[in-house]
Amino acid sequence: MMVTTHVAAGLLLAAPVAYVAPELAVPAAVGAVLGGILPDVDLFVGVHRKTLHFPVYYSAAGALAGALAVASPSALTVAVALFFLAAGMHSLSDWFGAGEELRPWERTSDRAVYLHPRRRWLRPRYVVRYDGAPEDLLLTVVLAVPAAATFDGWLRVLVVGGVLLAAAYTLFRKRVPDWLGM
Repeated sequence: MMVTTHVAAGLLLAAPVAYVAPELAVPAAVGAVLGGILPDVDLFVGVHRKTLHFPVYYSAAGALAGALAVASPSALTVAVALFFLAAGMHSLSDWFGAGEELRPWERTSDRAVYLHPRRRWLRPRYVVRYDGAPEDLLLTVVLAVPAAATFDGWLRVLVVGGVLLAAAYTLFRKRVPDWLGM
């Protein structure tokens, strides 16, 4: 899935915080955005979907941090909880997409996400056929609507900008490998 889809999903987790505790809306959103992005930094360092993708560990950390945030809500505890929850959701949801190859529509990889506790790769599920597929864009839009309706200012601009970026990426996705000379 596209990083914009992961960010929109993270912001979907942050939207209820904005209603329950408006003073914590921005820390929740910032934590969710950063958590939605972080796993894909391994595109540039290490092995993609292994080095920074931790479906089990991020989710466990998110559950613990979430309990702490409920018991002692503050900007820091809420931001940390949303960070780990969004990173966990990102890491887990990549399992439902394609493999980590450059042309995922060719289905040449059997590696979706590395499951560290089991020391093995999970096989792609192809619910979303590949990052930038039309259904990925649709998922981004659907997940972004609550955030666009909830947040205002720079956060709303970020959400709308993310959707526009996702639309452009979707339009050109299948040309990217050729542009990279691969």
